Amino acid sequence: MSGPFGDDWEAAAIPFRFNFGRDVIDRQAREDDRDALIAVDAAGALRRLRYSDISEASDRFGSLLRAQNIAKGDRVLIMLPRIAEWIIAMVGALKIGAVPVPCIEMLTARDIWYRLEDSGARAVVCRGDQVEKFDPGAMGGIVRIALGGAEGWLDFARALEVADRRLTPAMMLADDPAIIYYTSGSSGSPKGVLHASRALYAWRNSARGWLDLTPDDRIWCTADTGWSKAGTSILFGPLSCGACSFLYDGPFDAGERLRLLAEHHITVYCAPGTELYRVAGARSAEHDLSFLRRTVSAGEAVSPAIAERWEAATGVRIDEAYGQTETLMIVHNRPDRAVRYGSMGLPAPGCEIAVIDADGAPVAAGEEGDLALCAPSPQLMIGYWRDEARSRACYRQGADALWYVTGDRAMQDSDGYIWYCGRQDDLINSAGYRIGPLEIENVLMEHPAVAACAVVGSPDAERGEIVKAFIVAAPDADPGEPLAVTLQEHVKAATAPYKYPRAISFVTDLPTTPTGKISRRALRDQEYA
Repeated sequence: MSGPFGDDWEAAAIPFRFNFGRDVIDRQAREDDRDALIAVDAAGALRRLRYSDISEASDRFGSLLRAQNIAKGDRVLIMLPRIAEWIIAMVGALKIGAVPVPCIEMLTARDIWYRLEDSGARAVVCRGDQVEKFDPGAMGGIVRIALGGAEGWLDFARALEVADRRLTPAMMLADDPAIIYYTSGSSGSPKGVLHASRALYAWRNSARGWLDLTPDDRIWCTADTGWSKAGTSILFGPLSCGACSFLYDGPFDAGERLRLLAEHHITVYCAPGTELYRVAGARSAEHDLSFLRRTVSAGEAVSPAIAERWEAATGVRIDEAYGQTETLMIVHNRPDRAVRYGSMGLPAPGCEIAVIDADGAPVAAGEEGDLALCAPSPQLMIGYWRDEARSRACYRQGADALWYVTGDRAMQDSDGYIWYCGRQDDLINSAGYRIGPLEIENVLMEHPAVAACAVVGSPDAERGEIVKAFIVAAPDADPGEPLAVTLQEHVKAATAPYKYPRAISFVTDLPTTPTGKISRRALRDQEYA
């Protein structure tokens, strides 16, 4: 599958061949072996892995997959939390040229079934307590590997013990498919975003220019493993710089975050604005954060109030960045430039960014338009998995350039800083999670008490936006708080819990467009009025 602009992308600084496992992990293990990962769980148990440890374990995991006839190009669904085995499985799959499909454990059986069907995965890796989410009837021919073991599944640890340590990594060209991330859209089911090996290489640009990482740094990015942000700031970016990543597998607690930052001498902390707001108010003065030199945030807009609160509490500014699953980080605030709170920052080095009009022409400074990235770019996705039409629809041809249009509205000031103005579509961004309204509406409509519904984002001081559902109750239903709670639990049971509507409003009818379709835009405008 090639991108919409074919294979003629600018290859400056991108090697012709690149296998992350071989060319980053194995090379670092040979040339400058040092700590690559510190992993801590909720009970305080600590694991420390050097690059050589990850190199050997990923060789064994790659050998295990090959022994099960998994080959280059095969998709491997990896649903593991923030633990060392997630990195081992990801790197091992990449070494043999298999295509990892990272997923979060919050997914329900329904979510997982969709991803298995859509990706055509030939192998699955998860923890033993998650296997019940996988329908045995849909697993025919799929290799099953469980951490901790499960009946009918290969035991992760035991299988690695007997796997061959000698592994010859696959030859990966820069444009070979490398990874698929699923991301919500404003309509329909989640989309598989396919990236090439060149993108895994390009992630180091963000790690150097935005995260400002060196081999002496210890970074803690709290993103969940199923998001591309985990690739940017836990795996591909930091390890490409020889830095050490910190993982914490435990529940969120603001005070515990501060304690871990201090105890493990974290130098770079990457978290969404919602988290930083909570942590800043958790008696930060009681903890020694003298090692912390940089705080960065992405995934949701950080308000100036949150940034100022964090800086007052820690003495460290927040450098925000903007990116998408489709593009990786393309705009960021750099450590060597003045920060402007409320701005996404400046175009990342190597990324030609513009705010354009409907004809693909850049607009004047101070004018609102569509935020776009000039194509080709090594950071751009190959395309949406098995959806060529949707992939091509993301591009707009201008007089002198082809632009990938992000779907976000923005304004660029006279100094080049870019300011977010909103979405073109109905996508909801709640505490860094992107949520497609149609997916939630489809689940709600499955309940017999719902006659009609619409889902939109509603402003929230802490989370940025929350999911709000407008419900027309069925004639025999009793609209009210008990039904609202029932519907919330219904959504939580059917899809990942972070998607449930935190607010429900019962209405007698829903606004429609001239063609008779429900107008989410009218409801959203009402919420933001």
